[in-house]
Amino acid sequence: MIAHLHAQEFPERARDALTDGPLRQAIARATDTIGDRRAKAVLEIPEWEELREQARAVKAHTLARLDHYLLQFVGNAERQGIVVHWARDHAEACSILGDLAAAAGAHPIAKSKSMVTEEIGLNRVLEERGLRPVETDLGEWIVQLAGEMPSHIIVPAIHKSRQQIADLFASKLNVDRTEDPAELTRIARRILREEFVDAGLGISGVNFAIAETGSILLLENEGNIRLTTSLPKVHVAVMGVEKLLPRLADLEVFLRLLPRSGTGQRLTTYQSLLTGAKRRLGDEGPEAVHLLILDNGRSSMLRNELERETLACIRCGACLNACPVYRHVGGHSYGSVYPGPIGAIVTPQLAGIGAAGELPFASSLCGACRDVCPVKIDIPRMLLRLRARAVAPSPGESARPRPWSERLGFRLWAWAMTSASRYRLTSRLARWFHGPLVRFGPLRAWCADREPPRPAPRPFRDLWEKGSIQ
Repeated sequence: MIAHLHAQEFPERARDALTDGPLRQAIARATDTIGDRRAKAVLEIPEWEELREQARAVKAHTLARLDHYLLQFVGNAERQGIVVHWARDHAEACSILGDLAAAAGAHPIAKSKSMVTEEIGLNRVLEERGLRPVETDLGEWIVQLAGEMPSHIIVPAIHKSRQQIADLFASKLNVDRTEDPAELTRIARRILREEFVDAGLGISGVNFAIAETGSILLLENEGNIRLTTSLPKVHVAVMGVEKLLPRLADLEVFLRLLPRSGTGQRLTTYQSLLTGAKRRLGDEGPEAVHLLILDNGRSSMLRNELERETLACIRCGACLNACPVYRHVGGHSYGSVYPGPIGAIVTPQLAGIGAAGELPFASSLCGACRDVCPVKIDIPRMLLRLRARAVAPSPGESARPRPWSERLGFRLWAWAMTSASRYRLTSRLARWFHGPLVRFGPLRAWCADREPPRPAPRPFRDLWEKGSIQ
């Protein structure tokens, strides 16, 4: 289950987003910038496609033998002094994390960016227990102050303009309003540094976990993760079961792919490879390290080879930046912490097709997501599979509600396409009634901002039969 899911509201949210000019400008500006940087960074590596194939093979091998590598990883992690916890679902995960925070007497709790903790709705649960989680990633902190979900996997506040952030800081932090990015950053740094000093517990995500050594790797650009994992006395890392890599040497491939795909960087500013807690009093780092490994529906995705491919995602966000749908409607339209093309296949599988059956249809199937994915996940193919499940669900699944106009349209289309004579008739009617169909037909919303092509005055079939085409 995914906390605070509103995926079935996608059509309404998308329509609202399409009329929000500042939102669309902010997203287009940011995704254009990241996309350009990615393209330049990729050109620096002639063997880019070979790296993608290698990463895909490593992930496929690991997921096919996930039980083996999980046991190897846990054994090595525990030998390094890490306390490992298992959680079947979001409720069990939040209960374990809440107990750890309460036991640490943590006020506040320093949190670094973690999609998994967003997935389980951890902040709200901690607050309900009288605890105070503080997001320390700048973008996550901004959306936390605004009471919103992240709208991008890598850039949580991508939807906000500088002016909106200035207004937010002035109203929430009681500071003088400024639109200067450097000054806004200084304000955030000053406030968050005080939170780091007071925090008794730090919670982070995990980018990769290494079965061979029991280590976890965290990547960042701001330095807040390094503070989160070293200043508090207790560090708790949270990861999905799919984050594993077999060997330390495998990191070389993924560290060349992930930063370039995510932000267009050759390498992130900080890479923290953590292996256990500190061993001597004078060492740096926390006194205790806990690791929570979350299932939350992932094991059910392992049963099918195509669905298993979804778990290869390394959360780079490249597919969002390339997706024409995401670029027009933004992340909040998806009603899930996982937006964009990857969210359209992850969310229905984790939450169930009945809860998120609209999302697989939030795609033009152009294939741009597949082209930029560093591990070559075939997202369009998975979208088609999920669409089929949405309209013809398996036992135990609820069908996606389909408006009568959609059902009627597909019946008419099937009626016309299964007979040559009916196809000729409907083609002739389309030429005769093109204008009314555009103005009043089922495609009128789509045609409001587009000029649809007009049918040819004479069909190709007639021209061919009369020898007009050589």
